[in-house]
Amino acid sequence: MTLTLFLTAVLAGIVYVVTPGPATLAVLGITATRGRMRGLAFFLGHGVGDLTWSALALAALLGASRLGPELFRGLGIACGVYLVWLGAKAILTRRDDGPTSIGADAPIRDGMIFGLTNPKAYPFSLAMYGALSVGIGTGLGLVDAATLFLATTLGMAIGDLFTVGWAGLPPVGRLFLRFRAPISRAIGVLFVAFGVKTIWDAATSAAHR
Repeated sequence: MTLTLFLTAVLAGIVYVVTPGPATLAVLGITATRGRMRGLAFFLGHGVGDLTWSALALAALLGASRLGPELFRGLGIACGVYLVWLGAKAILTRRDDGPTSIGADAPIRDGMIFGLTNPKAYPFSLAMYGALSVGIGTGLGLVDAATLFLATTLGMAIGDLFTVGWAGLPPVGRLFLRFRAPISRAIGVLFVAFGVKTIWDAATSAAHR
């Protein structure tokens, strides 16, 4: 695995965490009312769910890579399409949702439940790793999968610390909630670009066979 791909995986892990969503809004609410330590505790619990779904997604990709290059490329294209869909959905968002107070009293427990029961976690993880795996090729192996897992886990940890850090600043939290829609749209553009690149890489890989 190249250094560029490793750093891309770290960045993907950061984006996985900082993308506006229910967990981010929950941490905003917890941090604003109960402090950074409780917000970080929620993220620690939520990380159990994130890592569980990440491991399952990588296991699925390892199986697909051994069933044949055509299936693996097809899965890469499907992952790219899903990322484009997520990005388009974020770009077209029209509504700002307020933060939730979930997890304020038992942040680790509620964060864990929140992460394990998130219906979007597995498909998102599969799309993220599928997109990253295109850069490796059809020979995704155990070492490559483990390296991707470590890189994205590092990125998630950085994203957790970053989010809790700025969410604890009252002016920043208020600005984020006020401009949540345009921030979501900007991140959506990045998702679309990443998805299109994934589709292109998978399609050109098939054409060069």
